[in-house]
Amino acid sequence: MTSGRPVSPVSPAGYAGDAARGLALSAVLLYALNLRAPITALAPVVGDVSADLALSPAGAGLLTGIPVLCFAIGTPLASVLLARAGTAAMVTASLTTVLLGTVLRSVGGFSTALVGTALIGLAITVGNVAVPVLIGRDFPHQVPRVTGLYTAALNVGSVLTTLLTAPLAAVVGWRWALAVWGVMAVGATAVWLRAYGVRDPGETPVVGAAAELRGPDGQPTAPAAVHVLRRPVTWLLAIAFSGQAFGYYAISAWLPVILHDRLGLEQASAGAAAALFQLFGVLGGVGVPLALGRHVPVRVVSSAIALGWVVLPLGLLLAPQAWPVWCALAGTSQGGNFAVIFTVVAQSAGSQAAARRMSATVQTVGYGCAALGPSVMGAVHSATDTWTAPLLVVLGGLVVMAACSQLALVHARRDTVG
Repeated sequence: MTSGRPVSPVSPAGYAGDAARGLALSAVLLYALNLRAPITALAPVVGDVSADLALSPAGAGLLTGIPVLCFAIGTPLASVLLARAGTAAMVTASLTTVLLGTVLRSVGGFSTALVGTALIGLAITVGNVAVPVLIGRDFPHQVPRVTGLYTAALNVGSVLTTLLTAPLAAVVGWRWALAVWGVMAVGATAVWLRAYGVRDPGETPVVGAAAELRGPDGQPTAPAAVHVLRRPVTWLLAIAFSGQAFGYYAISAWLPVILHDRLGLEQASAGAAAALFQLFGVLGGVGVPLALGRHVPVRVVSSAIALGWVVLPLGLLLAPQAWPVWCALAGTSQGGNFAVIFTVVAQSAGSQAAARRMSATVQTVGYGCAALGPSVMGAVHSATDTWTAPLLVVLGGLVVMAACSQLALVHARRDTVG
């Protein structure tokens, strides 16, 4: 402790120092694998599920859309429960509920699948709020790096289920193909309990954290005296995340159809584009902390991310045949932007309670907009019978995202200096 290096507030039996930090990081990243994978697992087999359960398009849409709606509606409740029950207990309950929801979604009819899907969405909502708080608390000197690894783990989980669920379904059927991903929740729970147990050690700051939390410009931050709901940075980050999440879910839902309609790609090839978009999110999540670690200004990183994001709708409009390039750039950018936004949340909040509230506010607003993304894009397409207007809608959202991201960084810097 005399070195002043950050250590986890939890010291698992038989572990200390670097071993404890490594175990805590492993627990967080394994948990992150479960925070998108159960959702993206459904898309590759939604046709099989619809046929077997005799679902209408609206019914199938419920199964794919409910989790994102849960993110928006359930985030305030998740924040309250985390404050009252503690992070360790709530994450344990979250993983258990992910497993329960995954099993329920696979064993019965539509009603059971609907309940299972809602449980998955609510369980993941807890993780969405908890992980940025955990990172700021337990890895205060490594927030960009660990946030980047967390973002990468989210995308790795998505890639795994996007690529492997359909081949599994061809062998064992869609029910087992969806249920088998519950193994990830079991493994994550075992590591989590070893690293954190089910009780928080308290709200005591990590050794050395209070003096050395750093803001987006690399300077030490001061605890925020103003409630997060009264800070402009909170609302600017919320709007920026709204543009990010709206674009991400709209593109994820419609990209294969756009490529099929505009280029005549077969279903398998069009589906590979969605996997490419997710896969490069891993690169963005890892690349952002590397860039920040080399002292590239965060505003430069954020500007490059915005540019990479907007080339996707522009590229699909002007040169759709180059879709692998646009998907790679935008995929890298969506992963990187997620890391930037929640790095700023973790570093600028000022306390664990403030970080929890700020994260909850940003995600409530952002995922509320995200839930509208696929339906708005589909409605505009139906109204215009072209993909030009829907892609322009996404482009507009990304421009707003870019502007608010830059303004949020300015206000975060002012708060730090103040």
